[in-house]
Amino acid sequence: MSWLDKLTGGFRKTADRLGDNIGGLGTGAKAALDTATLDDIEEALIASDIGPEASKRIRNAIAAKRFEQLDERGLRTILAEEMEAILAPVAKPLDIWGFPRPHVILVIGVNGSGKTTTIGKLGSWLKEQDYGVMLAAGDTFRAAAIEQLRIWGDRIDAPVISGKEGGDAAGIVFDGVRRATETGIDCLIVDTAGRLQNKTHLMEELSKVRRVLGRLNPESPHDVILVLDATTGQNALNQIEVFRDLAGVTGLVMTKLDGTARGGVLVAAAERFKLPIHAIGVGEGVNDLRPFDPRAVARAIAGLTP
Repeated sequence: MSWLDKLTGGFRKTADRLGDNIGGLGTGAKAALDTATLDDIEEALIASDIGPEASKRIRNAIAAKRFEQLDERGLRTILAEEMEAILAPVAKPLDIWGFPRPHVILVIGVNGSGKTTTIGKLGSWLKEQDYGVMLAAGDTFRAAAIEQLRIWGDRIDAPVISGKEGGDAAGIVFDGVRRATETGIDCLIVDTAGRLQNKTHLMEELSKVRRVLGRLNPESPHDVILVLDATTGQNALNQIEVFRDLAGVTGLVMTKLDGTARGGVLVAAAERFKLPIHAIGVGEGVNDLRPFDPRAVARAIAGLTP
């Protein structure tokens, strides 16, 4: 199964919900885009985690085109085009630009979001582009996170800097930068703790990590990537807001888009926060992290086959 098939399958709930709420249109049927039908469309978009702001924008854009009537595929096509217009400005590839090396990527997110797995897949992705990659186990709160990162390091043949459970995350990051500099590594990817239950402690820890990195290189960290679990729906927006304020998020990766997630939260996030979306996760395999393609995502949400 290709990544696009996984993506389309993952958005099936959204597509079905939209199909049930676009004025009862069936194959070959047409309906006038009156106020009631536009209300149905907006409600379906909101129920699909697209959020009130983006849903209203899409509804108004469709209304402004003054279609007299439209069949189901035509309406899905219009929906896809409007969602793509929201997503396209935030679709930005991850650029390894930092000099002197290493380029430091701080990866943040709540526990269970797929953060550590995403780090492994991101490391593999960068190695395929001929970048030297090192991983740093800065989530010292959970022994399982340290071990999981070591497993991914072995899997993608990347060195891992780690310490003991409960150790000083900033110290591990310092060691990572020093080792990466000594060995000529292009990119250091740093795992971090994700326990939002204690925001004060998390903020202090992230601030300390950033201070250490800043002393080594004023431009570091070069990226602060927030990993989001698409299955959490609108809660992902709350996480963006919290981590943006705590850690200065520079970009997003959305995971678990191959399962039960509606996925519309990508549109809501793009509309509200305007943060770059670098990639999406569509499975657990090492190659299941894909560059963010706004057209493919918009068409999958709207239920249009590739």
